[in-house]
Amino acid sequence: NEGNEYFREKDYGRAVAAYSEGLRRRSGDAALDAVLLTNRAAAHFHLGNYRSALNDAIQAKKLKPTHLKAIIRGALCHMELKNFLEAIAWCEEGLQIDSKEKKLVEIRAKADKLKLEGTFLGTQTDFSTHCQGRAVMGTDLLCKRNIKLVLEPSDEEEEVTDGLAEMSLDGFHSDSATGAKVHLDADGNLNWPVLFLYPEHEQTDFTVAFHEHSRFIDHLMVMFAELPPWDLEKKYLPNNLELYFEDEEREEMYEVNPEHTLLQVLQHERYFVKAGTPTVLVFAKRSPFSKKYFSGKKVHRL
Repeated sequence: NEGNEYFREKDYGRAVAAYSEGLRRRSGDAALDAVLLTNRAAAHFHLGNYRSALNDAIQAKKLKPTHLKAIIRGALCHMELKNFLEAIAWCEEGLQIDSKEKKLVEIRAKADKLKLEGTFLGTQTDFSTHCQGRAVMGTDLLCKRNIKLVLEPSDEEEEVTDGLAEMSLDGFHSDSATGAKVHLDADGNLNWPVLFLYPEHEQTDFTVAFHEHSRFIDHLMVMFAELPPWDLEKKYLPNNLELYFEDEEREEMYEVNPEHTLLQVLQHERYFVKAGTPTVLVFAKRSPFSKKYFSGKKVHRL
């Protein structure tokens, strides 16, 4: 019930935490656990955590194979992940239970169309537009958002000073260690792979699909709903964290407001997306490590 209340308030991070707490209580009721998993999947979905949402939908379906809400959520996740064949399979499974389920019929038709056309943004390789005098492979979505991109220069190329280069939406991800791609969802919003770095512990977190209008605090609430095993001092709590990005060209650090959305950060005049994956550094507030880390560096604080 607490999770549902948070969900209604669109506080999806706290909804995930509440549903997770419900699951940890181990009710022994498979139907209840299926509902908790499906609800958590919906909250993850709204945060752009499509793989986490899909995992929950899979577990819910195992507990209750006829649970249509889990099947619908799983199909929607596959759509966002551009797994159109899998989305079709989930729809067909659900339609065997209820052949008139409107949502599954709609998803099935859309998956068929996209599979045939192959024109979903994340799978296209040749679009062309012009942005600030440079040809950019892709639509004008990034230009309109004032998002600046950088490719790692090869030995023969100089780094692009204005942060833009010729690229394809597939190509500019090919050098990314994560292998994930930015993609456009059904509502016309961009979802980015985002890398979180924890310099103090030499650890990382990776979000496959960070919705551009999601706030950082929403993701922190989910990521740190439980303390990570490496946080022996129990400092890494959602409200005890500071976020920064680094301007490598000027060797300066900029603090990020956790209440800001990803898009707000990407639009900062000194933020450049490298190799298709936005990166944020995370520190515990007022920690001796962060004081030492920032010593001698110019830091732009909030």
